[in-house]
Amino acid sequence: MLLAIDSGNTNTVFAIFNDEGAIISQWRAAAKIAKTADELAVWLSQLMQLENISRDDVTEVIIATVVPENLFDLKTLSSKYFGCKALVVGDPDVELGIEVHVDRPGEVGADRLVNTVSAHKTYVGPLIVLDFGTATTFDVVGPEGAYEGGVIAPGVNLSLEALQRAAAKLPRIEIVKPERVIGTNTITAMQSGIYYGYASMIEGVIARIREEKELESLPAIGTGGLAKLYAPACRSIQNIDEDLTLRGLFVINAKNRT
Repeated sequence: MLLAIDSGNTNTVFAIFNDEGAIISQWRAAAKIAKTADELAVWLSQLMQLENISRDDVTEVIIATVVPENLFDLKTLSSKYFGCKALVVGDPDVELGIEVHVDRPGEVGADRLVNTVSAHKTYVGPLIVLDFGTATTFDVVGPEGAYEGGVIAPGVNLSLEALQRAAAKLPRIEIVKPERVIGTNTITAMQSGIYYGYASMIEGVIARIREEKELESLPAIGTGGLAKLYAPACRSIQNIDEDLTLRGLFVINAKNRT
């Protein structure tokens, strides 16, 4: 079995794949709470036991992280507790199977490259990958699977936290789809702004990308924690693919292990 680790700024996702590429189980840990390799091993081992998965069942590990300080403990987790050397997306000897057509390829986040690999494997033709994470990213995948650049915007939760810090009288709110655009109190007005305002930004950016690429029908695939919430308000999003990043890790691992 494969242990795939997607370490982001907000969450770290651990997923177990069988040999056929199906996800057996997956778990999330808050990335803001730093854990050593030993702490991660205790936490992960207990969760695996609940699913009747033994550490001995895991024979391969792959890691994608945008948080460099987490990499040492994740690699130690792999070697010490699973007895194998982890593949790390971004290492020179790890082949992705795609070209990266940007000014500084080394600056592109591992998650964005993994999403590109997965999207090209799953869908046909050029497309946009919209990832709702700590940042909201729009990544353009070329017809041959190349990463062609994209857009980085502040994430939904990040924007909301910044607003709450800067405006002392604004309360903390839940991110939900409001019944109406026009709020009749502070909370519903804020909810409308963070939902419909953000949805309009998404629609606008996708429209501009399509115009620039001269492809009005360029499909957009949504992934990330808030994709399902925003999809009803974003007509430009054709599909929601929650496991896009994890499947990309499986594809990259298979390519490099053969």
